[in-house]
Amino acid sequence: MIHGGDIYTNGLLEGKELIDYSSNINPLGVPKSFTDNISGAVDALTRYPDIQYRNVLGALGGYISCPEEYFVLGNGAAEIIDLVISCLRSLLIVVPSFVEYEIDAKKWACNIEYSHLKEDFNGTVLLKHKYAQLSYDYEDILNKLRSVEGVILANPNNPNGNIIDKAKFQNILDYCESNNKVIIIDEAFIEFTGDDFHSFAQSVKTYKCLFIIRAITKFFAMPGIRFGYGVSSNAKLIKRIKDKQNPWNINCFAEVAAINVLKDVEYIEKSKQWIKDERPILLKSLNNISFIDKVFLTYGNFVLCKLKGLNSDELYKLCLDQGFVIRKADNFRGLDKQFIRLAIKDNGRNEKLIQCLKKLEH
Repeated sequence: MIHGGDIYTNGLLEGKELIDYSSNINPLGVPKSFTDNISGAVDALTRYPDIQYRNVLGALGGYISCPEEYFVLGNGAAEIIDLVISCLRSLLIVVPSFVEYEIDAKKWACNIEYSHLKEDFNGTVLLKHKYAQLSYDYEDILNKLRSVEGVILANPNNPNGNIIDKAKFQNILDYCESNNKVIIIDEAFIEFTGDDFHSFAQSVKTYKCLFIIRAITKFFAMPGIRFGYGVSSNAKLIKRIKDKQNPWNINCFAEVAAINVLKDVEYIEKSKQWIKDERPILLKSLNNISFIDKVFLTYGNFVLCKLKGLNSDELYKLCLDQGFVIRKADNFRGLDKQFIRLAIKDNGRNEKLIQCLKKLEH
């Protein structure tokens, strides 16, 4: 299982409804601002989309506060990740991280270097609990950048949810800007941090070395729409990516989604409040489960856990019997069968998950 979200194999295809904790999608569901306007997409089915996607670019410009020429649109973030990596001959990948980075780099025959996250302990007053933490090794990243054309890392990182420390990252930014290196930052989960300060989207105006990747998949709960985008002031890199794309790569449903959900302030604020409320509750509850050895501090809508006394295969089967799908994390480079990742959902389902895990303690 390369990705989460497989509710088909042991679920729908066998006539069973499963609660999916393997896929990190906003539990508030599809925004009403999209469903209320879906007829606009249906009306547009008989014509080609605007090949320049002017309305979509206008919506993105308003959402990110960047000039429209900074954007490149993709059929999901996956297309953007693939194409920006294809522009590099060598790449530093910070691991563990989203498996597609390495898959794409190998596909494009990139020379790959790896920088591993390092573990430290974090006691935070806000969460009133102690959690393990995986952090970026900024010194190692800077040293290894000397032998590659660019680096890719996520903010927050998947599977553990750590964010980039801007102060510690500054030397890397300055070095890459001065030495024509590319920094690819995947911000697919950035809205879940609840604070725009953590994003590097505004920094693209100052640093041409930055390339930010975003999507409406996770935060706006629309993986089926397939809409992602890249943001950079590096006009040459943007052009190289666009030159590799097929025309009309964004369909009319994705157009209507982007134009409407990005300005849906009510949905955005409601979602930020939900994650702010539920994240600390779930983390604290997981920390009290006897077979969970470590709970990792997260700024995302998911949490990485290290198990003791059983492995991820065993827990996966036990949870499946109880109607839950969890994410085994052993295919993330640097992790093994002692690790799982769990989504953070609404209070009702989170409580059911904790009850399920408590039942397995006996």
